[in-house]
Amino acid sequence: MQEKIKEISSRVKELRGLSGISTEEIASNLDISLEEYNKYESGELDIPASILFEIAQLLKVDMTVLLTGEDPRMHIFTITRKDEGVSVERRKQYQYEGLAPNFIHKKAEPFVVTVEPQSNQDSTPNSHPGQEFDYVLEGSLKVTIHNNEIILNEGDSIYFDSNYNHSMQAVGDKTAKFLAIIF
Repeated sequence: MQEKIKEISSRVKELRGLSGISTEEIASNLDISLEEYNKYESGELDIPASILFEIAQLLKVDMTVLLTGEDPRMHIFTITRKDEGVSVERRKQYQYEGLAPNFIHKKAEPFVVTVEPQSNQDSTPNSHPGQEFDYVLEGSLKVTIHNNEIILNEGDSIYFDSNYNHSMQAVGDKTAKFLAIIF
């Protein structure tokens, strides 16, 4: 996994440089410290998916370019077979599977996110520009957003302003899996 983190960090650094955006400017746009951003770009820290999504928007590239180094090519439709999405282990508590990596000019990023119950103690809130839709596929999920705690069960969904700090935790001793769409 460390090698993948370094590859993504390297692509971010290269594309930022080609875009003519300074590290100070991008850190400011991400609303994080320059020190934290430099750790992301050096591969010292793993870049959370929400931050990676923001970086892709700032650099005007598809997130797939940052994850895989390849441009998406499909423009009419793309199919992602079960368990064949681009795997992204961006945060300790979440494992993301990108569901539309080959579609060009996406207006949203769809993921299947898996949350293991033992990761609950590591649930660090995050925020990112835009909106998010989450639909629980398996298990139960505790969503914490803007000082509210909501329990979602299989078949439940939530749509929210992702500018607010939010986190998700598996409830009980069962893995939770949900469809997340970031707009």
